[in-house]
Amino acid sequence: MGRALALDIGTKRTGAAITDDLNITAQGVGVHATTGYKSELAWVRKLMEKYEIDTIIIGHPVNMNGSKGKRAIACESIARKLERDVKTKVILWDERLTTVEAKETLIKTGASRKKRKKIVDQVAAQLILSSWLADDKASGP
Repeated sequence: MGRALALDIGTKRTGAAITDDLNITAQGVGVHATTGYKSELAWVRKLMEKYEIDTIIIGHPVNMNGSKGKRAIACESIARKLERDVKTKVILWDERLTTVEAKETLIKTGASRKKRKKIVDQVAAQLILSSWLADDKASGP
């Protein structure tokens, strides 16, 4: 079984996190400027090859009431394209409030505003992946 890759896709940046070799913990692996699908696809392919990824988790930013806004619909479209183009299982995962939680975590650590801006999407991807891992373990084999 390979590792999982989580993506927090934003309008300006996409954060990424991967599982460890045993699929127990999540660690951030970077942030990529969102300049278009082709660029994102190339970056994801590099991450998949480097870390032997067999599952991609994409944060699905549904509204608090469960409805879908523009970002949720855009993430669904990207998920379909990625699944087609990388031929790997892609899962949409509820990411409500992960960016808020990521910002709060970074503030608590004393990270400067400049540093927070650079890595908040990576931390959000870690939170998405941690949530997925916890749920996956709870549901069992």
